Amino acid sequence: MIEDKTLPLEEIDPAYCDRGIYFGDGVYEVMRSYNGKLFAFEEHIQRFAQSLVGIEINGIDLDDIRSRVRCAFEQAKIPNAKIYWHVTRGSGPRDHCGGNDLTPNFFLTVMELNDAAADEEKKKGIAVSTHPDWRWKRCDIKSLNLLANVLARRDAQKKGCSEAILFDEHGLVTEGSASAFFVIFGKTLQTAPLTANILPSITRAFVLDAAKSVGLELLEKSFTPHDAAAASEMFIAVTTKDIVPVVKFDESKIGDGTPGPYVKKLIEEFRNKFKISKS
Repeated sequence: MIEDKTLPLEEIDPAYCDRGIYFGDGVYEVMRSYNGKLFAFEEHIQRFAQSLVGIEINGIDLDDIRSRVRCAFEQAKIPNAKIYWHVTRGSGPRDHCGGNDLTPNFFLTVMELNDAAADEEKKKGIAVSTHPDWRWKRCDIKSLNLLANVLARRDAQKKGCSEAILFDEHGLVTEGSASAFFVIFGKTLQTAPLTANILPSITRAFVLDAAKSVGLELLEKSFTPHDAAAASEMFIAVTTKDIVPVVKFDESKIGDGTPGPYVKKLIEEFRNKFKISKS
């Protein structure tokens, strides 16, 4: 039955039987463009390839994915766009294993980004709240299983916060529900090390590179929410917004409650390093 219409199974559109709907059995990528140019395209393609391998979806031609993404982006004619795509294992009757003869399904969207709102967040900073990390144990795979992320972000929204910062069963911060997370103590930039429970963020890698240019020492070491609350500066990094200052962490004000000097330098360095226009 679809809505109020009963149909034989063979007449149902295969889209309704997608394993992405049944099981979240697929992987995805999100990237963006700046001023008509795709940003870190190859890095995203390579991470997507690793995710495909991670859940054993075979037969995907990466050159075909590259071509589809470029074609859709060029047709959309959106200078500052968010490009999302995913591949699922395919469509078929609901069965946990699924057949070996399934044809993967591909889906892609190109949407305009609200960079004005993101710039406003950069100027004022955002508030974040902590939440238990309920995600599965292979967050290095960018899978479609995002219910735990959704619940964490909804909890943050109820608290008037823009992002949820997750902590694991050991009480250690992992990352944001949809972002990488960083704290600054004096002249040291600290973030959790990459493990299987943390996504290898593309923006994270660029941030670490930019940090060296502004005189920050790098420390990839786990820390607790209590540790984080004592940071002099704090920020998240996410593909669609790059670097966003955090000025409130749960009930703690970070620094003087405004974006700190190193975060401002990082935002500027990120723009300059990758020739991102402010307009």
